[in-house]
Amino acid sequence: MHFSVFGGKTIISIYGSNDFPDRSREDSERIMPMNDTSLFDHAVSFAAQAHSGVLRRGKTIPYIIHPLEASVIVSSISEDRDLLAAAVLHDVVEDTPVTLEDIRERFGDRVASIVDVLTDRYDPAHEGLAPGESWRLRKEDSLARIAAASRDAKIVVLGDKLANMRAIARDAAKTGDSLWSTFKAGSREALGWYYLGLADALRELSDLEPWKEFDRLTAFWFAKTVKA
Repeated sequence: MHFSVFGGKTIISIYGSNDFPDRSREDSERIMPMNDTSLFDHAVSFAAQAHSGVLRRGKTIPYIIHPLEASVIVSSISEDRDLLAAAVLHDVVEDTPVTLEDIRERFGDRVASIVDVLTDRYDPAHEGLAPGESWRLRKEDSLARIAAASRDAKIVVLGDKLANMRAIARDAAKTGDSLWSTFKAGSREALGWYYLGLADALRELSDLEPWKEFDRLTAFWFAKTVKA
């Protein structure tokens, strides 16, 4: 067992510091046999510790449930170990003290590059702006980055966003319009702009059932809220 400290939070790995391969040096297919689950096991352990003690926004369930759901969605599209690991790890850089270099060191360049696509940039130039305005600028940057990303990265983005959209649909059906003010977007219209933009940015995946589900849900909940 190996202990690492990030910003005061201890991340416990089930692997010793020398037990897990330096994946930045070799391609995953060359160093991992198809029946080896060690990369995913390590990613789940690492993400669970990074998100330890954190609950899903507005709920009492552990936050780790969300990245695990994202990985299940990704697994319905691909058995690629790097994509499954990236799905589990997709929020650790944005939401915890873990850095992109930490991910690169432990999981390799490919996983780190995918996590990077899913990580919002916080620009100091946005300080002082109204919350809704800074959120919009971050999401404009995010949409452009996702649209330009590789198909593999888009698959992981789809896992994340479909898991979010399913939760939005469940919560909206239960609570109605009071739900929308709980988001940083500030309104249903703003959130709709973003999610409809995501469906478009991910359109390369339109042959996949998870994208079709995402497109149906975003259209149902947001299509009428966004002006043409």
